[in-house]
Amino acid sequence: MRSVKTDDAGSKLFDLANIALMLALVFVTFYPIYYIFIVSVSDGNAVMRGEVAFWPIKMNWSTYSLLFEDPSILRSYANTIVYTVVGTTINVVCTAMCAYPLSKPHFYGRGFFTLLIVITMFFSGGLIPSYLLVQKLGLLNTMWALVLPGAISVWNMIIMRTFFQGIPNELYESAEMDGANELVSLIRITLPLSKAIMATMGLFYAVGHWNSFFGAMIYLDDKDKFPLQIILRNMVVLGEMSGQTQEIGGIYSAVTATNIKYAVIIVAVVPILLVYPFIQKYFVKGVMIGSLKG
Repeated sequence: MRSVKTDDAGSKLFDLANIALMLALVFVTFYPIYYIFIVSVSDGNAVMRGEVAFWPIKMNWSTYSLLFEDPSILRSYANTIVYTVVGTTINVVCTAMCAYPLSKPHFYGRGFFTLLIVITMFFSGGLIPSYLLVQKLGLLNTMWALVLPGAISVWNMIIMRTFFQGIPNELYESAEMDGANELVSLIRITLPLSKAIMATMGLFYAVGHWNSFFGAMIYLDDKDKFPLQIILRNMVVLGEMSGQTQEIGGIYSAVTATNIKYAVIIVAVVPILLVYPFIQKYFVKGVMIGSLKG
């Protein structure tokens, strides 16, 4: 009896330690985002004096009003959304169409093509050859320079191929007996049974496009085509502010460049964070099933 009580006490102590550890991890993870938010809505003078730590001071939304009055912010925001949607669609479609034939044991040259594709994971042409290729294709200063060169991630393709291999072959044999060809099998059998991996890959690609700024920095010259991340980078790294934000005054007198930088970070991060809850149920399942089978 004494032994049972000892076990109960140890179990409770273990649970308390786990809870404390989890709360600490949640705080460490959540606080940076929270801090950025409270700085963006606090009085600029208080921010400059370093008084903002856990609570906003003289909370106001002037920063966000100023931010969304800037046409360059709205334009870059729209560009980012377009690049993310178009790029992710191309990524998912191309990855699925590459993974599907490689998942078929009877596909002629399957091993050779897989090896050829995997080699590109370890050896690439480099930045200058990639730039010259995009230039020769006439893609410079266009959206396609951002979404086509990275149309397929080899690692994601391998995960998707492995997921496709887990679909029972009897389903394809039944469809073949009914007269279905490979395209019909892909559309009517494989894709409906692969929602988990498709959602997971879509999230991977979407986050990559949303956060990407290096490709835009190299391939785009027209400022009207800049994504939001370029504007954010210029504000945070180079300290360049748009013309409107340099004319801060009047009702915006309490807004500083720091407020605006942090507000842009919030505006850039929140949309992609809101996507996670909707596909979380697919996320774990898609990655685990796709990665465990060789």
